Amino acid sequence: MKIGFIGVGEMAQAIIKGLINANQFDPSDIYVHSTHQTTYEPFAKETGVVAVDSNIEVAKQTDIVVLAVIPNAAVVVLNEIKSQLADKTLISIIGSLSVTEIENVIGTSIPILRALPNINVEGNVGMTALADNDALIGDKKAVAVKTFEVLGEVSWQQESKFAIFSAIAGSGPAYVDFFIDALSRAGVKYGLTKKEATEIAAMTLQGSSHMVLNSKNQTPMDFVDAVCSPGGSTVAGLLAMEEAGFMNSVIKGIDATVNR
Repeated sequence: MKIGFIGVGEMAQAIIKGLINANQFDPSDIYVHSTHQTTYEPFAKETGVVAVDSNIEVAKQTDIVVLAVIPNAAVVVLNEIKSQLADKTLISIIGSLSVTEIENVIGTSIPILRALPNINVEGNVGMTALADNDALIGDKKAVAVKTFEVLGEVSWQQESKFAIFSAIAGSGPAYVDFFIDALSRAGVKYGLTKKEATEIAAMTLQGSSHMVLNSKNQTPMDFVDAVCSPGGSTVAGLLAMEEAGFMNSVIKGIDATVNR
């Protein structure tokens, strides 16, 4: 089984690295090409994947073709490779391109998986939204879905929900990392080194996420209440954050992301 990437930007590179980490594909079975030779050829040398000299060659040589180009180039690339897609599976990670829009170019008989992963797939702890067309069935579906299951968790979503999924899961890592950095800078203010403070903050978020994901009946706010002793320092800190507009700023950030 061979997989090819047309477009080798940050997200495609993260997926490729995650697939290699998971031993899902040998590097020699991963083919890449993009318009930026200075990007994909050094990446191929670094990772051991196979660089080829055209989009058509990617489609010819592989069983699964991942479309990872910028939205404005998608239709041109699809028209270029559609004659090579017989018996292939097409995966699109282009956030703004619907399954129907892809079918309008290449037809309804080609199996299509639309995937919206986040950058954490590189470490195999990602979150990916999935949607497909009626042609993606059987073994082809199983293999395509497995490609993202080894990269973390998957969530089947209606395409109308992809925008909010992207705002939370796609943009969310930046917001979470920003929060980690804010916590670590507060630690530096009170005498910790940046490295110490960052490790403490990151591990705290990891532990809290683990608790939320593995609880059966408790909500995040239940865990908040458990930490907030009456008259204690934690509730004082939370009230100060809320006075500064913490929750409202988070929601406004998500609103801005969705509206963009």
